[in-house]
Amino acid sequence: MLRIFAALLLAAGTPPATQAQLDLLAGQDWAHFAGATQTPDGVQIRPLDRWIVATNGQRSQPNPPVNLLGPRLLVNGTFQVDATMSGSGYLQLYGSPPIIYDEWRQEPPSVRVGVVDGRLDVAVWNGKGDKPVQAKKFGAGLAGDVAVRVKRSGSAFEFSAGGRQLGTLPDPGVFSSGQVWFGADGSWRLKSLTATGAAGIRKAPDWKQKTVPGSLRSRAEALPRKVGVGSAVAVAPLVADDAYRATAGEQFNLITAENDMKPQFVQPTRGVFAFEEADAIVDFARANTIAVHAHTLVWFEALPTWMRSAPDKKTVMTDHIKAVAGHFKGRVTEWDVVNEPMNEDNSDGLEHNLWYQAMGADYIAQAFRAARSADPNAVLYLNEYGAEQEGPRWKALYALVKKLRQDGVPIDGVGLQSHEYEAGDRVPAETFRKHVRALNDLGLKVRVSEMDVVTSDQSVQAKQFGERLAVCRQETNCTGFTSWGFTDRYGSTATTNRYPAIPGNALPWTSSITPKKAHTAMVDALR
Repeated sequence: MLRIFAALLLAAGTPPATQAQLDLLAGQDWAHFAGATQTPDGVQIRPLDRWIVATNGQRSQPNPPVNLLGPRLLVNGTFQVDATMSGSGYLQLYGSPPIIYDEWRQEPPSVRVGVVDGRLDVAVWNGKGDKPVQAKKFGAGLAGDVAVRVKRSGSAFEFSAGGRQLGTLPDPGVFSSGQVWFGADGSWRLKSLTATGAAGIRKAPDWKQKTVPGSLRSRAEALPRKVGVGSAVAVAPLVADDAYRATAGEQFNLITAENDMKPQFVQPTRGVFAFEEADAIVDFARANTIAVHAHTLVWFEALPTWMRSAPDKKTVMTDHIKAVAGHFKGRVTEWDVVNEPMNEDNSDGLEHNLWYQAMGADYIAQAFRAARSADPNAVLYLNEYGAEQEGPRWKALYALVKKLRQDGVPIDGVGLQSHEYEAGDRVPAETFRKHVRALNDLGLKVRVSEMDVVTSDQSVQAKQFGERLAVCRQETNCTGFTSWGFTDRYGSTATTNRYPAIPGNALPWTSSITPKKAHTAMVDALR
């Protein structure tokens, strides 16, 4: 009779009383969650006020953190999550982590629940747009330690607080992935977090990956003069995508954080730092003996809005460099200190950005001196696009770095980004070689810093990647070659601001993470 009763309960979508309850706080990792502090009384959440900022400097999307290295639930069918929340803020349950492109966050399916102004504030995203498809407020007078429950049953979510069911919303298939990832925002304390009806808990993956004979990194490291061969990487797929993580660990001896070290991510509010995602990339690199090229300290994009409006720009810039370069001191090999300072349309060849407007051209020298002081052993680069080609941009860049060297500014090298978006961007190998040698004459290192080649013709793409890497291998001051991502699945040339994003075709691996002709050409360049 008891078996029949239990079966009836399961069929009705109600977990039996004896079903195991999983504790998602005790023994779990919340120490690597941005904006959170583990305490004996739970997890304290502090507001980051972190946003994706568009190129025009305006906030475009909120970017609350996800506990990427913490516990994730394995689910199938009916389950419930119970949380004790104290304070004002949100707990968010994601079907998968958000993917961050250069200026866009691809919002995954999720359900958010919070106690705000004494009410239970809930919202549901379906993974097909930036905004929630359902949002509602339930109840009143909620205060103190509030017991909140989110239960998925059938095709609906049931929401409870203080022991009372307050309402429901349709489930558009938020957890069809079979997993639940946890995020949070606001100012509150998570005093308990449990799940019932889940299949189990999956912890963060092991960072250490296998070494593969014949890989790019193995060939690069076997050369008489070791060359860094790398890629920009993103933290969310590094954690969530097994094939992405394995390829990054197998193929590269040098990586760059694509977005996670930019100012809007690491200092979203003045004096409030969120290093956890960037730290995860560094930890992955160290586990696999991969050098880290850090990107970037000073730029006029990817800035939090407070940094744009602050009246004391010099203090803001130097304090940011001191804090960020100091945090990663000894754990990263190189820094892009100043990113994209050139504009050949201006008489002095410089972009008259907010730093220039506050300090004049000297902001560049000041930035390099601050970076050297913060991390004396890091190799310091100026990073620029479009200077691979002959023309006024190259001439302006050369004149700038020559003057910096003459003035004793501690600049060690130049990153030539090598974005090739159109046929007119293709740069002959010998032109690139000429520029590498010219910089060598100034005593400067060179690195290919962000290469991607947009084309549907894999042979053209392979030629550009292979020739550029071959020059870098041959010229002794060329220390590294990095593509701006390695798989079209997450490449920054995707068509974004739409659901689903349309992958680009600019990188050496396809969207299914299989190598293209460009990968073969790069391997051949290292023979």
